[in-house]
Amino acid sequence: MAHRLITQVVVIGTRVLGRAFAEAYKQASASSQYARAQAKAGNGGASGRASLTSGMTLDEACKILNVKPPQGGQANMEEVMERFKRLFDANDPNKGGSFYLQSKVLRARERLEAEIRPAQEKVAQEAETKEGWKPKVYKDR
Repeated sequence: MAHRLITQVVVIGTRVLGRAFAEAYKQASASSQYARAQAKAGNGGASGRASLTSGMTLDEACKILNVKPPQGGQANMEEVMERFKRLFDANDPNKGGSFYLQSKVLRARERLEAEIRPAQEKVAQEAETKEGWKPKVYKDR
């Protein structure tokens, strides 16, 4: 009688775990397909990857830091950093703030930087190309 009970517990446990893993796989697959569709729809590139890694949209990041969304990859990073520092310090857990809010502020700054970084790199590369390569030449007298 005991072996029958143990067998039933093992079989039922296996079914429950099997269903849970199957459901988790379905959700992961659907999430992956959704992310791919978003990347194809024009939200792709570095900004799409940043959104997937931080889990935050650009609009949400702008609302958290209370800044305007970057226009054409350009934003006032001084304003972003000033607001980040103020909000990050205000939400310091040692001063009675919230660690959750502090981490949201940090992720918002990272999301904005990830959005702006490719445009800044492109501008820097273009400026270097316009300037040209000017090696430092030392002449002996």
